[in-house]
Amino acid sequence: MSMLTPPGMGGKYRITGDVYPRMRRPHRRRRIVLASAAAVVVLGAAGWGTLQLVDVFSGDGTKTTAGKQADCKPAPKATTAPAAALPKPAQITVNVYNATPRSGLAKTTADELKKRGFKIGKVGNAPTAYDKKVPGAGLLLGAPAATKGAFSVLGTQLAGATAKTDTRATADVDLIIGTAFKTLSPKATADAALVALTKPAPAPTGKC
Repeated sequence: MSMLTPPGMGGKYRITGDVYPRMRRPHRRRRIVLASAAAVVVLGAAGWGTLQLVDVFSGDGTKTTAGKQADCKPAPKATTAPAAALPKPAQITVNVYNATPRSGLAKTTADELKKRGFKIGKVGNAPTAYDKKVPGAGLLLGAPAATKGAFSVLGTQLAGATAKTDTRATADVDLIIGTAFKTLSPKATADAALVALTKPAPAPTGKC
């Protein structure tokens, strides 16, 4: 066997002439194909993972809204609560008393209340228990039943008036003019306050 014979070939092949056999390296095509396929898989997985992270941190507004809507109960139809039955000014008898040192306030106030629809009872100076002892604009005085309507209606005519009950059995109400009194509330303001009293309040609606 010649020294130029490649190992493992025995003596079957001999080198003749000046042309030598070349040992070809294995083809790399399979490795290239496998590497390319692996790269595609890795890139696809990375892209899918990125999309999942974006969904997690940004949130899917459509799904969230749909979930909330599923949990929400339908809101009931808008209803209004019935307003409390309040007496009209013509159904309230007002006694007007002056507890201030200024003269004539009881009569002028009573005349104005009459123009606004109230019934006028007694007019004069305040009883001794209240004379010059009402520091505010005025005091509304009446039976406990007056707190359910008459005080509210009459109170719209004089801002800042306070209310107090006594033991009378009659339905009339006293308006005792206090030292801070200047004038009744403007008629437009009083009328708006009356409307607000009689306007029914809307019932609460359902919320999600």
